[in-house]
Amino acid sequence: MRIAFQGASGAYSEGAAQRAWPDAETVPCEHFEHVFAAVAGGRTSHGLLPIENSIGGSIHRNYDLLLEHELPIVAETELQVVHNLVALPGTDISRIRRVCSHPQALAQCEGFLRSLPDVEIVATYDTAGSARQIREEGLADTAAVASARAAEIFGLGILKAGIQDFRDNITRFLLIARDPQPLGAPDKTSVVFALPNAPGALFKALSVFALRDIDLTKLESRPMRGRPWEYLFYVDLGVGRDDVRCARALDHLAESARWVRTLGSYARWVDPAATVPAARQADASLS
Repeated sequence: MRIAFQGASGAYSEGAAQRAWPDAETVPCEHFEHVFAAVAGGRTSHGLLPIENSIGGSIHRNYDLLLEHELPIVAETELQVVHNLVALPGTDISRIRRVCSHPQALAQCEGFLRSLPDVEIVATYDTAGSARQIREEGLADTAAVASARAAEIFGLGILKAGIQDFRDNITRFLLIARDPQPLGAPDKTSVVFALPNAPGALFKALSVFALRDIDLTKLESRPMRGRPWEYLFYVDLGVGRDDVRCARALDHLAESARWVRTLGSYARWVDPAATVPAARQADASLS
């Protein structure tokens, strides 16, 4: 299993891939488009994409790319993100005049960054790539927002750990592949559809799921290119595609939608560390 990810070694996407699939080989890519190209071209078997963050919200570019490519979602995973302010070893925080990182990382640390006096905030394409640039160019007055692993890889010091605005800073990732076979029993489905611009169209579309007691775990709208002020709707359903309720709901939706496309049906992420065996729970209740 070879997993393409966006960013340099030490990026959070790589950390998520290694945590969920520790035996996989990870392949860095400069841009999200290159992740799709690596999978489509056979250079890797899978690609991992951040899709939303509990603080910063959705990564809209990846929603658009999922629609542009015929690469199904086969799994998801989550990562608890801990941001750190990193710089060349021995640097005092008072010397920092510039902080660089990916826009999502900067947004997730907005409160802390505002507390730094006379510091320029610079958006870059990658957290780990920002750390690498500081090392390669010897930028003594620059810090990056990056992972502890990125700091270790590029020989940087951590000026301050855990600088994200909220402790529960979680990023959700989607795993794409050429082979549509999901990694695990599907109990979640991602769908995108377009509707006619008519009163009640969205209400009617969503009602096909409510009528069948299907949970919508995510709803996202995106502009429809070439049709100003019209929108696509992405939904995550808390049910597998082969469940009869889901199949009937999507057939029902197709009756009123301009078109409907299933992006993937896959197993929802369950953190193994958060799963306590039943026997251990019983032991705890007796103590």
